[in-house]
Amino acid sequence: MEAARILDFLRGIAANNNRPWFLEHRAEYDACRKSFNDGIAQAITRLAEFDDEVAHLQVKDCVYRFNRDTRFSPDKSPYKRHLGAYICAKGKKSLRGGYYIHLEPGNCLLATGSYWLPTNILTSCRNEIMGNTEQWLSAVENPQFVRLFGRPGAGVWPETSGDYEEQQAAKAKTSAKGFGLTMLKTCPAGFPRDYEHIEYLRMKDYCCWRSVPDTFFEGDAWLTEAMKILKVAKPMMDFMNAVIDDYE
Repeated sequence: MEAARILDFLRGIAANNNRPWFLEHRAEYDACRKSFNDGIAQAITRLAEFDDEVAHLQVKDCVYRFNRDTRFSPDKSPYKRHLGAYICAKGKKSLRGGYYIHLEPGNCLLATGSYWLPTNILTSCRNEIMGNTEQWLSAVENPQFVRLFGRPGAGVWPETSGDYEEQQAAKAKTSAKGFGLTMLKTCPAGFPRDYEHIEYLRMKDYCCWRSVPDTFFEGDAWLTEAMKILKVAKPMMDFMNAVIDDYE
């Protein structure tokens, strides 16, 4: 992937976020988009080596559009300041957990998991944790997971109205790694307050992320390093997907 070229274009759009500038630099955008899409195609192939559920996906199923939806946002700038892709077996709009790749100057990251789950699904996820605590802890408290993503609650930030991409990007700016975008202040209703691992019941999503340097995505070597990171998070995601799949 030509990450340096992509990030340079994104710096340009961040400083000139308007349609005339974009149209003047449309050829450069097209080249950057192609390079990014080629990288995502490679990522799908590599992910399918240990997660065959994503093997059927095409790039168009995963990449987000560059135009912003400004209808409900005070920021009316027409274009995003990043390129993102969500590699999820049931598509970008699914509640099911997947793998997220984000390129943005000074804020590149990898993420895995599910986000903004409805209350009824969250309740089922919490019940599953209580019913299979040992399996859950083996996924999220092993040394590799903790080293890469940390523990829930560290640097948790107030919930906003942004979409998945914007939530992930904003969170990564405050913390180099994390597990859980938002958490309840107290125990969720209907659950025992004295549960030994209450922090996992207080989570409002089951998503983990890891910031990477701007140089990370340059060339092809990033694919091997990215797979190492995402593979560590997969057991956590699989645990929750087993619950979420009952609702989709």
